[in-house]
Amino acid sequence: MKYVIDFIEKKDVSKTLIYSQLKCSKEEGEVLRYLTKQYVEGNEEVSVIDVLSDLFPQNRYKYLEKLSLIKNLLELGWIIQHSLTAHKTNETSLLELLNSTVSLSASFLKLLEKGDLELALPEVTPYNDHLEYLKDQFSRIDIYQKISSIRKNYSKSSLNINRLKNRLQLLEKRINDRLKVTKIPIEIEKLFKEHKLEKKERIIFLALLKEEYSGDFDNLRDMNALVDLVSFDEYEKIKNRALLEEGSKLIESGLIDYDEMLTAFGGVSRNFYISEDILYKIIHPNKEKRKKRVKLDMLIKEQDIFELIEPKTSLEDVVLNQKTREILNNILKQMDKKVQNLLKEWGIKEKKKGIDAKLIFYGPPGTGKTMTAVSFAKSLKKKILSFDCSKILSMYVGESEKNVRKIFDTYYDLKEKTKSEPVLLLNEADQFLSARSTGLGSSADKMHNQMQNIFLEQIEKFEGILIATTNLLENIDPAFSRRFDYKIAFEKPNFKERVELWKKMLPKNAQYAKNFNIETLAKYDLTGGQIHVVIKNTALKVAVKENPVFTVEDFIPMIQREKSGTFGESKSLGFM
Repeated sequence: MKYVIDFIEKKDVSKTLIYSQLKCSKEEGEVLRYLTKQYVEGNEEVSVIDVLSDLFPQNRYKYLEKLSLIKNLLELGWIIQHSLTAHKTNETSLLELLNSTVSLSASFLKLLEKGDLELALPEVTPYNDHLEYLKDQFSRIDIYQKISSIRKNYSKSSLNINRLKNRLQLLEKRINDRLKVTKIPIEIEKLFKEHKLEKKERIIFLALLKEEYSGDFDNLRDMNALVDLVSFDEYEKIKNRALLEEGSKLIESGLIDYDEMLTAFGGVSRNFYISEDILYKIIHPNKEKRKKRVKLDMLIKEQDIFELIEPKTSLEDVVLNQKTREILNNILKQMDKKVQNLLKEWGIKEKKKGIDAKLIFYGPPGTGKTMTAVSFAKSLKKKILSFDCSKILSMYVGESEKNVRKIFDTYYDLKEKTKSEPVLLLNEADQFLSARSTGLGSSADKMHNQMQNIFLEQIEKFEGILIATTNLLENIDPAFSRRFDYKIAFEKPNFKERVELWKKMLPKNAQYAKNFNIETLAKYDLTGGQIHVVIKNTALKVAVKENPVFTVEDFIPMIQREKSGTFGESKSLGFM
């Protein structure tokens, strides 16, 4: 403890053994000496007003002129402020410091004890395994985190940042030196070279890997936290967001992936993680994965029940009634991993189960039920296995009951083989969900009832996310209605929504007459599906004109035909 005693007892603070490393004025040194004396006497936190009034008692309010000493020491990182009202020193006024309390920082206490803060690195030796390598890399990420934290709370000229940067340079040089003499292959380094990752991309990857090993979920997984880690100013933060956007090397290569979640303010946040296969390869570098994941799109070719849909649109791309959108957004919030974990912790949900939800989308044809289901899956980052329920009888004549089970058995089989959780979409599920016959009836009625009973049984025990679409909710059997968690209405679009639908669906690269007015078209009471048909058929008509320019008049006949439910005797070849 010679450095502590020397710092307290030597008359001239500038002559003490550690003063040269403090990079502060003599008056600031005296403040540190005062706090050190208090600390060894058992007073860890001291009020600023007591420190200054004791050190500078010459005039009644003379100590107020010395508040800058406290601020400078905070910026240097030698003391810590414990005020509840101020968090960023460079944003705190001097008078705000007066009634706060301060204490010596961990860095200063270490300097007092050791006499030196330089990082002592051991001799350069080869890495014996990937765990030794990871230990060094995780220490490196720790330093990046500390620098990021200090940048948020103190000025950029902080001595602490400079010292940490020096330590970082030493550690990074040591890692490179050890890698040069290492003979065994390091899987992570192989990945870095294979995908030609730049320094910042490597840091982001290592930070996520550190999270996996430590189990501190959501600490460094947030996009802003990762960007802060590799950015040294606001301009860099904007620029470095591209490292985690769609199309970036880390995401396109499959090294990392992300979950999207709605924030409390209605925005979308991204939480990143290392892909399962990559993580397994790193954690078990000498083992082959026992059971390789089979891609869903490969298995789907081997069966004739489902259509595989990879969602391209998000909920933001769908024109919805505001109430419907709010309900869907609330459901997404409830499917957040944190919420699910909390429910498991409370015992409301079984720990082994994933995300479960059974939804009915009901409303007139063309109101966007299927598109919304697909976009909903996109928000959950899931693919869709879609089954057209209207085909069940024609596809399996005489075996309808048996094949209701086959729908679900095939879904579970695909889910197991691919180790994924696609959304099950049952389109046009009216005949499954409609009220069952109460009388004996014909053999067809009995078969229909039996098929529905099997369907009811499968819905009851279904695990995962299931969406059924239907046109008429009032026809649904109450037994089915009770087994769905949410019943969401899709209404015909109002005028404002129709304007938005026309804007979204009209060809972007086409030419339009100068007097072209979307609001004139939106006056016609059409669903989104009908607008889509009208645009396609009008486009075919305009495309063959000598001057292919869209006018409002081109659309009117097609709108009238769509509303009357007939397109006349002449149908366009290959289009209708």
